[in-house]
Amino acid sequence: MIEVTEALLAAMSDFRKELHRIPEVAGCEFETSAAIRKRLAEIPGVRILDPFLKTDTVAFIDGNGKGKNITLRADIDALALTEETGVGFASGKPGFMHACGHDIHCAILMGAAEILAAKRNEFSGSVRLVFQPGEEGKAMARDLIAAGALDAEVKTDFCAALHVEPGLPVGTVGLREGCMASSCLHFEVEYIGKGGHGSLPHLSKNPILAAAAAVNELQYVVTNRIDVQKPAVLSICKFSGGTMDNVIPERCVFMGTLRSLDNDTAEKLATALKKVCEAVAVVHGMKCKVSFGGDYPAVINSASGVRIAVEVAEKQDLNVKMLSVPAMSSEDFSCFLLNSPDGVFIRLGAGEDLPPLHNVKFLPPETVLRPGIGYMVSTALTFLNK
Repeated sequence: MIEVTEALLAAMSDFRKELHRIPEVAGCEFETSAAIRKRLAEIPGVRILDPFLKTDTVAFIDGNGKGKNITLRADIDALALTEETGVGFASGKPGFMHACGHDIHCAILMGAAEILAAKRNEFSGSVRLVFQPGEEGKAMARDLIAAGALDAEVKTDFCAALHVEPGLPVGTVGLREGCMASSCLHFEVEYIGKGGHGSLPHLSKNPILAAAAAVNELQYVVTNRIDVQKPAVLSICKFSGGTMDNVIPERCVFMGTLRSLDNDTAEKLATALKKVCEAVAVVHGMKCKVSFGGDYPAVINSASGVRIAVEVAEKQDLNVKMLSVPAMSSEDFSCFLLNSPDGVFIRLGAGEDLPPLHNVKFLPPETVLRPGIGYMVSTALTFLNK
C-alpha cells in the first residue's frame, strides 16, 4: 500500500486551494498552468516539456532504465458559474468556479508526481504527467494529442485518469468494463431565409418555420434511424430567431447535443441530423448550415484496464463498485484511450451527500486526496513493474 504522508496531504490541500481561487475556462488557464509548472519545477526528478498548446503542462519522471511508459492525466479547467460554496478559499474570479473538481484532480496528480519522483529508482520506464486544458465544452484532449503530447520522447503504453464522483462514498472506486461515459457531439443548425414584414409572409422565406420543422423531424431520428438496442439521445437545448414580433428574420439557429454509448452510433446520429436538416431546407427553399464542435468520443474501458484498476484498488484498501450503467455525461479522456494501446478511467468517490457536478455548491472534500494520490501512484507502479 502506498503511504501518503500527512505533510504531503497538507501541501496538496494548500495547492488545491490555490487553484480553486483562480478558476479559468477552457483554453484560458494561464494562471493555472503557471502554478502547476511552478510546483512541478520544485520536485527533483521531474522534467517539464514546452507546452504543446498554450496552457497544457506535460512532464516526465524517468525510472532507472528503459521500459514502458504510463501516462497519468488530470484536467485543469473550470466553468463559467458563480460559486456559492461559502468556503474561505472560494473563487476570486466572479462568474467562474471549479464546479467539476478539476482543481482536486490537479492536486491528486501533483501529489502522485511527488511520490513517483521520490521512487524513480524503484521502477524502469517512465511516467508521463499530463495536466490537460479545455476538457469542458471544447474537448481539447483531441488537440493536445494531435499536437504530439502522447508521442513526445516515447509513445505511451497505458493511460489512466480519474474523476471525482458525488454519490459514491469516499474511498470507493467506481468502474465498469466497456462504456463508462457516453459520446457527446455539440451541434449548431442555422437556417438562412429571406426577411420581411410579418404582414407579407409570401414575400419572405421564414427561417423560423424551417427550423421549427427541423426540430420536429429530429424527434424521430433516434426512434426511426438508430438501432433500438443502441441507446442514443438527441437534445435541442437552444433556439434563437428574430428580435421583433412583426419582422420575419433572415436567420434562425438552434443548438444541442448528440449522445450515445458507442462511437459507431455517434457517427450515425451526426449523419442523420445533417441529412434531416438539409432536407428540410430544400422543402422550405432556403440554405442550411450544420456545424459540429466539442466532439467527445465514448469512454470505453478495456477488460485489461479494468483488471489493473481492481488490482490497484485492492492494494490500496479501496472499495470497488462495479457500475451497472454508464454515465450519459461525457469526458474527453476518451481521446487518450483511443490513442493508447490500453488504459482505464475510474470514478473516485467524493461523498454521498454532495451536490451534483456543475452545481454552484459542488465542493469535493479534501478526504479524497489520500485515496486519489494512492490510486494514481499505485497504478503507475503496478503497470510499470508488471
